[in-house]
Amino acid sequence: MLDRTLAPPVQPLARVALPAAEVLNLPSGARLHVLANDAQPVVRLQAVFKAGKLAEPTPGLASLTARILLEGTTTRTARQIADEVAFYGASLECDSGFDRATLTLYCLTRHLPTLLPLVLDVLTNPAFPAAELQQLKTRTIQNVRVERQKTSYLATERFNELLFGADTAYGQPFDEAAYQSLTAEQARAFHRAAYSLANAELFLCGDVAAERDLVAQAFGTDALAGAALPNPNAVLPEAAVTAPDRVAVPGSLQASIRMGRPWPAPTHPDTHHLKLLANVLGGYFGSRLMRNIREDKGLTYGIYASVAPREYGTYLVIGTDVKGESADFAVSEIESELRRLREESIPAEELETVKSYLLGKFANELSTVFEQCDKYKNLVFLGLPADYYTQFVQQTEAADAEALQALAQHYLNAEDMQVVVAGPAIA
Repeated sequence: MLDRTLAPPVQPLARVALPAAEVLNLPSGARLHVLANDAQPVVRLQAVFKAGKLAEPTPGLASLTARILLEGTTTRTARQIADEVAFYGASLECDSGFDRATLTLYCLTRHLPTLLPLVLDVLTNPAFPAAELQQLKTRTIQNVRVERQKTSYLATERFNELLFGADTAYGQPFDEAAYQSLTAEQARAFHRAAYSLANAELFLCGDVAAERDLVAQAFGTDALAGAALPNPNAVLPEAAVTAPDRVAVPGSLQASIRMGRPWPAPTHPDTHHLKLLANVLGGYFGSRLMRNIREDKGLTYGIYASVAPREYGTYLVIGTDVKGESADFAVSEIESELRRLREESIPAEELETVKSYLLGKFANELSTVFEQCDKYKNLVFLGLPADYYTQFVQQTEAADAEALQALAQHYLNAEDMQVVVAGPAIA
């Protein structure tokens, strides 16, 4: 009989390698990355452009342009687009982030030939209808107003502003007046520049062996190319750490804490050890911060420390929500855990637990071809070597407590951390 009082033995992770992608350089200037896997008759097609906040000439324009693409083309209304996508049981979305904008189609493989003309129509012939544009602006502004009633949103917004600078794409807060003043002509001009296929990275994954040439032909024509977009001005200034910053939220019983600092990019030679260190601090349910702030002190339901890689500015962030009167105590306890990692060696059992968690999580994140493609996209956009994930496994397994303590002494000093607390005003 199985003895459930005994934990199952930990097995070492076998070597993991991403499947090789086939890369086609199309006449339009786009690159098509193909990861074929016929386990399921489904496909994902993504068209990715340098059309994020970094590329926008006016605040909010990248987000508005991405959202308006599905609101009608010169040949289809928004309703017709939605109905056609729904008829084939597909999904079509366009999102804009800090670095890039992505149009994503999910569908059954057999429907891809039928849906490709729709995808091309959305990308190349948006109509920017005035009524839908105004509705989008109104909904977005209303949503931000609602979010700005939450301490977590306010803390994150202010943290980014202080960490990267209010005049940079990564740190600029949402400007309601600027967003409301955006016009269809501005969106149209930004679309012409940023959504040219000459700038596109296309990712086709799933059961796509027979569809590769069809997609290459559809996106490869010179007529869709347009002019190449200059690289965005992405030089981010080194923001000086300020004194702990407070965002007053009258009437709030809760306080949200954001604490962190700029962090080495994923191309840094210590990146895998730094990821392990961040997980020891606050990357899983049994982490140092969870045991202290949640389990021992009972200050929160959850607390995390994570590394957020972006193309031009990676950072470490620690976040939690606590009672308003407990905010200062929680910050001091976070600083205590940072100090422990600098001054004390991580016990062997704890280190092995975190290694097993990280490697098991990584293996689980490769369970589908879509997840494998997401890992591959990191290699493309962050400029990582082809053996990046192989090195991750090897270096995580080989990491020792002495090396991690040395990294903690360099990177986990409280005086280098920007602290923001959003919550009730302190009397």
